[in-house]
Amino acid sequence: METTYHQPQSGNEMPRFAGRTTMMRLPYSDGPQGLDVAFIGIPLDVGTSQRAGTRYGPRHIRNESVMIRPYNMATGAAPFDSLHIGDLGDVPINTYSLLKSVDIIEDYYTTLNDWPLIPLTLGGDHTLSLPILRALAKKHGPMGLIHVDAHTDTNDEMFGEKIAHGTTFRRAVEEGLLDCHRVVQIGQRAQGYTSDDFQWGVDQGFQLIPVEACWHRSMTPLMAEIRQKLGQGPVYLSYDIDSLDPAWAPGTGTPEVGGLSAIQALEIVRGCRGLDLVGCDLVEVSPPYDISGVTAQLGANLLYEMLCVLPGVRYPREARV
Repeated sequence: METTYHQPQSGNEMPRFAGRTTMMRLPYSDGPQGLDVAFIGIPLDVGTSQRAGTRYGPRHIRNESVMIRPYNMATGAAPFDSLHIGDLGDVPINTYSLLKSVDIIEDYYTTLNDWPLIPLTLGGDHTLSLPILRALAKKHGPMGLIHVDAHTDTNDEMFGEKIAHGTTFRRAVEEGLLDCHRVVQIGQRAQGYTSDDFQWGVDQGFQLIPVEACWHRSMTPLMAEIRQKLGQGPVYLSYDIDSLDPAWAPGTGTPEVGGLSAIQALEIVRGCRGLDLVGCDLVEVSPPYDISGVTAQLGANLLYEMLCVLPGVRYPREARV
């Protein structure tokens, strides 16, 4: 019997400004049963330190995903002919408590461990990666990490708080969620409070690739090196939209000049093909600062590219590039 997969609603079936409000206008899924991949929104901005608004990120990303079509013409990937994909909606976070929200997120993703699905998360501020890693580590153990960001997010505390969007990966290390010699951070830049602000992760075994090492070059050769470094074990991909230059992604809470380009962003995600990705997130889209929608549109496309490189996706034809 031929397998039937969920398909995004076609723009020839329903105008793109109408129809479903799910990611890529996929069918809404009431639960994880039967899914290989689930898009999940986390409308969180309680952990932000500068400009708020990421609570509206998931809805904005979904709105800007309407132009994405099923087949990747550049790489040849056909995710919707390969995997059962659905949109589970949003995690019901606690609007007034970051710590309670973190617990809610961890519990939500822990329940998904009973199913053989890969979560693709629409953020939401970067605090959310910590509870997701906590949940996934219960299933996969310590994971490798590709973290693309303008910041290292390895602060010990922020305003005296141990949990915030800038402390995520220090807590993840302390809790044993990461295999530190399989962690790569890409795109860090700007200024620090001390001369060794980026050093903590390196001391734990992280490979740090500051943005200046990315200027004026393709990311494709770098990603080949990263794939070799990370090897065959489970890997989590966490993509902060502020890794891109504000010219490409102005709608974010902590923009920094001199960032990655949209082309480099695509190269990084496409370069993850072949890794054992067990989860991905796209965070820090802040709609109040994204009047044109360009940031959310880029975020939606990066999530689609993440979908295309997941294990099990078929490539029925050769890439065009």
